[in-house]
Amino acid sequence: MSIELNRDNYESVALQSRGVVLVDFWGVLCKPCLALMPAVEQLEKDYSGQAMVGKVNSSQNRMLCAGLRVMSLPTFIVYKDGVERERLTGEGLKAADLKAAIDRAVA
Repeated sequence: MSIELNRDNYESVALQSRGVVLVDFWGVLCKPCLALMPAVEQLEKDYSGQAMVGKVNSSQNRMLCAGLRVMSLPTFIVYKDGVERERLTGEGLKAADLKAAIDRAVA
């Protein structure tokens, strides 16, 4: 189960965790975000023990998104040991793009 992230726990989960964390910034009205949700859930299962998945509801966390310079949806940030390794954004994202980003971070 992915972790719901917000301003109160973002730092402790995404920035202070050891290992790989994929953060999914999504919105209720974002059709590409909703289309990718099943793939993100599958990636979470596939990478269990290797990567953690966190989700940020952008409409409920606007200040957090602004502070992280998340300006469009969907946006995914891949962290490794608290350091941003990769940022993927745009409605053309596919599950394979996310998988490749996790693979690069895990390696």
